[in-house]
Amino acid sequence: MELLYKYARIVPLCPLVASGSVGLGLFIFPKATKSLRRACAILSIPSLSVAMFISSNLFWQQIVGHLTYQYSWSWILNNNISSEVGFLVDPLTSIMLILVTTVGIPVMIHSDSYMCHDQGYVRFLVYSSLSTASMLGLVLSPNPIQIHVFWELVGMCSYLLIGFWFTRPSAANACQKAFVTNRIGDFGLLLGISGIYWITGSFEIHELSDRFHELIENNSISPFFANTCALLLLLGSVAKSAQIPLHVWLPDAMEGPTPISALIHAATMVAAGIFLVARMFDFFEAPPFTMNVISRVGGATALLGAILALAQKDLKKGLAYSTMSQLGYMMLALGIGSYRAASFHPITHAYSKALLFLGSGSVIHSMETIVGYSPDKSQNMILMGGLRKYMPITGTTLLPGTLSLCGIPPFACFWSKDEIIVDSWLCSPFLGWIASFTAGLTAFYMFRIYSITPEGSFRANNTSNYSSESFTNNSIWGNNQKESIHQKIGLISLSSIRDEAISEGSSRKTHISDGGIPADCSPTYYFRKEESLYPKESDISMLLPLILLAIPTLLIGFIGVSSPRTETGLDYSSDWLAPLMNSSNGNSEGWSEFLTNSIPSVTISLVGILISSISYGPLAISPRELKKDIDPIAEGSSGYFLSLIQDWSYNRGYIDNYYDMIFVKGIRLSSNYIYLFDRWIIDGIVNGIGISSLFGGEGAKYGVGGRVSSYSFGSMIGIIPLLTVIIPIYKNDIPYIRIL
Repeated sequence: MELLYKYARIVPLCPLVASGSVGLGLFIFPKATKSLRRACAILSIPSLSVAMFISSNLFWQQIVGHLTYQYSWSWILNNNISSEVGFLVDPLTSIMLILVTTVGIPVMIHSDSYMCHDQGYVRFLVYSSLSTASMLGLVLSPNPIQIHVFWELVGMCSYLLIGFWFTRPSAANACQKAFVTNRIGDFGLLLGISGIYWITGSFEIHELSDRFHELIENNSISPFFANTCALLLLLGSVAKSAQIPLHVWLPDAMEGPTPISALIHAATMVAAGIFLVARMFDFFEAPPFTMNVISRVGGATALLGAILALAQKDLKKGLAYSTMSQLGYMMLALGIGSYRAASFHPITHAYSKALLFLGSGSVIHSMETIVGYSPDKSQNMILMGGLRKYMPITGTTLLPGTLSLCGIPPFACFWSKDEIIVDSWLCSPFLGWIASFTAGLTAFYMFRIYSITPEGSFRANNTSNYSSESFTNNSIWGNNQKESIHQKIGLISLSSIRDEAISEGSSRKTHISDGGIPADCSPTYYFRKEESLYPKESDISMLLPLILLAIPTLLIGFIGVSSPRTETGLDYSSDWLAPLMNSSNGNSEGWSEFLTNSIPSVTISLVGILISSISYGPLAISPRELKKDIDPIAEGSSGYFLSLIQDWSYNRGYIDNYYDMIFVKGIRLSSNYIYLFDRWIIDGIVNGIGISSLFGGEGAKYGVGGRVSSYSFGSMIGIIPLLTVIIPIYKNDIPYIRIL
C-alpha cells in the first residue's frame, strides 16, 4: 500500500510531461508540431487517463482504510527556516484528484472537436495540460509554501487560457482583469503565509494549525493579529473563487474557449480557493471572527451571484454567475463549520457545471454556422430556442445539469445543497433565509436558461415570425410596450450575414487569424452548413463527454447520502466518505427523516421553476428579455420595481462601473494631481533654489571690484553692528545675552 501512495507523485507528472513535450516541440519545430495536432491530442488525453487510473486507486484505498500518507524532502535548508516539498494523500486529496482528472478528460475530448479548426490548437493543448498539472500539484501539496507555488501556476495558466484568443481586445482585457484581480488576493495570501510562520514557526499544515489553536486558547497572541493573518490568507481564496468583492473577473473570463470555461469553473481555478480553505479548515476554525467573515462573505456571494444571473442574455455569462453563486454556497458551508457539505458540494457541482458548459459549447459551435463567428450572436440566448429539436442529444443532456443545479432530487447537487441549507438554518436564521432564497433564485434563472435555449422555437433565422404583435405581456417584468424585435436585439437575416462575411472576408480573416478560425479559410467557412437554416447536432467527440458527464450528474450525489447520522470516529476529511462504507447500515426511518427535512428546499426550488416556466415558457417570449436598454415602466410600481431589478442584474449591479470610477479613474486622477504636485511644487522648490543661487552669483559678480581696502572697509562695517547688538554680560557668574 505504501508503494501505491508513492505513485501519487506520478499524477501531476503525467499531464506535466505531456504539456512539456508538446510545448517543447511547438517551440523547436513549430510547423512540424502543428501538422501533428492529432498526435499531440493522443499524447495529452492518455497521459491524463493514467493520472485518473492512479487517482482512482488512491481513492479506493481511502474508502477502505481512511489513511493519511505524507512524504516530504528538504527543499530550503537554513538555520532559521526549513522548507520542504512533497505530497500529502488523505481523503480530501484523493477526491480532488478524482474530480480534476475525471472532469479534465471529457474536456480534452470535447476540445479535440471544438478547437480542431483553430490554428492555436496545439498551444491550447499545452496550456490546458499545464493547467491540469498545476491543479493536481496544488491538491497534493502538504504545506502553504508549495500550495502558493502551484497556486501561482494555476493563475498563470488561467491567464493564458482566458486570453487564448488574444487578438480579440475583449479577450486581452479579460485575461488582464483576471490577472490583476487575483494579484490582490495572492498578495494577501503571501502576507498571510508569512504571518502564520511568524506566529507558529512552522509551514506544516497540521502542526501550524495545532500551534495556532494552542496560542489562541492560552491568550499568547493578540486576537487582532491572529484574525488579521487568517483574513489575509482568506483573501487569496476570495479572489481565486470569485467571492465578493473580488468576483468581477469571473464573467469576463468567458472570453476564453468554452471547454476552458468548463475546466476553470468545474475543476481548476475556482475550485482552488475552496480547496485552500478546506485544507486549512482547522486553522481557520480557531478564530471565531474569521469564521463569521467566511460565512457572511459566502452568503453574500451566493445571493449576489444568483441575482446577477437573472437577466443575463449571454449563455456563458449566465452560467458564470451560477458558478459564482454555488461557490458562495461552498464558502458559506465552510464558514458555519459544515465541512462535510462544503467538501461534497464542489464534487456534485463540478460534474453538473462541466456538463452545462460543454453542452453550451456544443450549442455555440452549432450556432456559429447560423449567425456567424461573433460571441454577441452565437452566445446570445435570445437567438436560440428549440435547439433540442435539432440537437436532441445536446438538449437532452442539458436537462439533468439544469435540474441538478436547481436542487431537484435525485440529481447530484440536491444532496449537497440541501445539507448546506439545513446547516445554515441550524447556525443562523439569517443565513438560512439567504441560503433558501438563493436556492429559489437558482431554480428560477437555471430553468429560464433552459426554457429559452433548448425549448421553444428557433428564433435566429426566422425573424419574420417575430413582429411586435407576436409578443404579449407574459413576463414577470411587466412590460406592455411593443417594439420591433429587430430593434430590440439587432436580428438580421441570414443572407445579410453572408453578404457581410463575403464583403469583409479579408478583415475578418486577419482579425481571427489566431483566434478561433484558420486565417486561410474562405468566408464561407462561417457557414459551412449554409444549406441549412437550422443548427445541427455536434459530432461524437462533443457528444460523448456530455453523455459521460450526465451519468455522475445523475448518480454522484448518492455517494454522499448520509445514513442516520452517527459518530464515525473519523476526522473531518474522512467523515463524509463514511456512507460509501456504511451505506448498507441505513434504514427506512433515516431515509424518511432525510426526505422529510428536504421538503422545504425542494418546494422552494419547484416554486422557482414554476415561476420561470410561466415567465419564459416556449410560448412566452418576454419583450423585456429581448431588450438591452431598459426604459422605466409607467404601469404600476411593481412593474417598475421589477424592471429596475432586471436592469440592475443585466448590468452586473453596476459594480464594474463603480470599480472603474473609484479605482481606474480615481487612480488616474490622483496620479495626475501627484504629477502636478511633483512638477510644480517639488521640482519648483528645487529649481527655485538653483535659480536663486544663479542670480545671487551673478549679482555678487558685479559688486566685486578687486580692491583689498574695499573688502576691509566692508568687513568692519559688518562687524561693528554685530558687536553693538549682541554683547555678553556676566552677572552673578551666569552669562546671558542682553539686547541693546
